[in-house]
Formats: sequence, structure tokens, C-alpha cells
Amino acid sequence: MIALVDYGAGNLRSVRNALDTLEVESVIATTPQELAGADAIVFPGVGAAAPAMAALRGRRMDRALIDAIRRGTPFLGICLGLQLLFERSAEDGATCLGILSGTVDRLETAEKLPHVGWNTVDAVAPHPVTAGLEGKAMYFTHSYVVAPQDRSVVAGQTIHGVPFVSAVAVDTLVGVQFHPERSGSAGLGLLGNFVRFANQERARAAQADHSLP
Repeated sequence: MIALVDYGAGNLRSVRNALDTLEVESVIATTPQELAGADAIVFPGVGAAAPAMAALRGRRMDRALIDAIRRGTPFLGICLGLQLLFERSAEDGATCLGILSGTVDRLETAEKLPHVGWNTVDAVAPHPVTAGLEGKAMYFTHSYVVAPQDRSVVAGQTIHGVPFVSAVAVDTLVGVQFHPERSGSAGLGLLGNFVRFANQERARAAQADHSLP
């Protein structure tokens, strides 16, 4: 079961429709308990960091997200769902989840902002969820980008006048700046990768449990 994080503003319907196309069962998670019991989590974020964090804290879902990710629950953050993984956002000064070290900063480019439309993703480091993304056009809509302190988490980058981080991946955590649910077959490919990865991780965890004395 994949839990979709509902904080009152995410693009839940489009993501759920994409998962339905892949014949994957999902649930809209509005409580910490639903996140704690999920096999995998997708955080489809839109909007600004401060109100999103306020909503998560109000529903006591911020701690549940941190705990689930640290337990190794497969996680996919989309757009704002990626940005909130970091420590602080310059968009409105919000303190975010702080799972990854670094900040969210306005994209310093001479090109038009917000960056809206199709752009390609160049692979930086391999991960099962981002496999096959190289050169694929994905749909973006944003003005702010993540600036990881540890560059080893960067899985993909995109150029909009200047290069910026468009995907991060470390262990069972993946985040993307683009919207796979709005990116046609290429986006469905990434979501399919995530589903397969989550299933493999669940099988691996179950096998490890059975092997305990």
C-alpha cells in the first residue's frame, strides 16, 4: 500500500490517477498512523514551504514522515515534497523537515521564472528509481531549487540557464523537482520504477525478518 501525503494542498488526484494507471493501490494519508503503516510513501507537494510545514505539524505528520524515512520506508518526494526534505527554505524562511542537510534557494538564472514546462534530466548518480531518466523530458513548475550540502545525494540535474539539482536519491529516499504525474510515459516510467523498488524493499525486509532467530 502506497500512502499519498495529504497536507491540504498536494496534487493528490493526478498522482493517484497515475498510480491507478499502473494498477497500484494507494491511500490518501491524513494521519500519522496511516504513514506509519504504509509500505511506501509519495509526497506530492505544491505551494510554499511555510504553510505546508504548518499543515504537517498541525496534523502531527511531520514527525511521522521523519520516522518513516529513517526506518527505511521507500519515499518519493515530488516538487515541494523534495524541497521539504531539507533544512530551510529561502522562499519564506520556513524550517523544513531537516532529513537532508542543505537549503532551498531561489534559482539564480537569467531565464524566466517560474520555470514552467518541459525540460530534460541528466543523470548524475545511479539509483533504481531514477534509472532510465537520462535525457527524458519531464514537466517542471518552480522557482526554487534544493542546494544539498552533501553532493553525493544528487541523482540528476537539469539546465534552465544554469544547472540545478532536479533529483536526489539516498538509500530508500528519492526526491524529484519535476512532476512525474504530469510527464506522460516518462513520468509513469519513474513511478513504475518506484513501485518496483518499494516492492523489492518490502520483500527484502520480510526475508530479513524470517531469517532472525
